[in-house]
Amino acid sequence: MQFLIIMVLGFLLLWVFAIRPARRRQAEQAAMLEQLVAGTEIITAGGLYGTVLTVEDDRLTVEIAPGTSVVLARRAVAAIVPDDDDLEQTDGLEAVEPGSVEAEPRLS
Repeated sequence: MQFLIIMVLGFLLLWVFAIRPARRRQAEQAAMLEQLVAGTEIITAGGLYGTVLTVEDDRLTVEIAPGTSVVLARRAVAAIVPDDDDLEQTDGLEAVEPGSVEAEPRLS
């Protein structure tokens, strides 16, 4: 009986820490792939950056350089590149012009 309880607890731990997060990532990936339309900037699983030209059933035509396009499987898309408007500098630091800050003297 104790062995059965240990097995059930082990399975529950496996489900909580491995299976459930993997399913959530799969759902997020599927939702991201559904958002792909012409003009979307993407990163492929191989690290190529490009712009989606056409979207067909399970294929994408992606322009990776001016005049150079490749056909990819939809599942080869790793991420959508965020817009520059979405990226905000939130560290609270201000830009400093070179030479505008004087160095403090060192005491040796």
